Amino acid sequence: MVIRKYGERPGWSRILKRRYTFVEINSEQFTGGASLLHLVETAKPLWVSYDAKKICIVDHGYMWLQHFPTAENYTVTTMFDQNGKVVQWYIDICDKHGIDDQGPWWDDLFLDIIVLPSGDYFLVDEEELEEALHSGRINQEKYELAKHVAHKIMDELKGNNMNLLGLSVHHKNELTALLK
Repeated sequence: MVIRKYGERPGWSRILKRRYTFVEINSEQFTGGASLLHLVETAKPLWVSYDAKKICIVDHGYMWLQHFPTAENYTVTTMFDQNGKVVQWYIDICDKHGIDDQGPWWDDLFLDIIVLPSGDYFLVDEEELEEALHSGRINQEKYELAKHVAHKIMDELKGNNMNLLGLSVHHKNELTALLK
């Protein structure tokens, strides 16, 4: 069984005070939903490490912009520091995504890609995908979907064709004005 996750990150106790908004975008560059989560106050920073690079992805004043592109099996979360600088893009491979009475959601397929501003990227959580298949939480079809989508995205990243990453700052600026 896949895990449904929500854009506002309800129940995440690390976030003490938040502001949030969601909009639908239909433009030449992007069609789908976009949400902005402003982490006004957090319980403590969250640091991650990739190949000896230590990066803070959660702290007071950080913003997470999440794109939900129509007809795609992924979402992209751009994590901005308190100064508006991109610290990373986090691409969740998913079975599907949509909106319900709790807001935008995605059914996570465990496999993720992290992209750093330097252009370096990492495929992560392969062991979680393998374990989900072997434990019966996902079937072979969803396993193959996750692998296919991840490799398609990595091919786009190699060719510098993942255009959605370039829209992050523009969309964050637009959504900041709409925060509640």
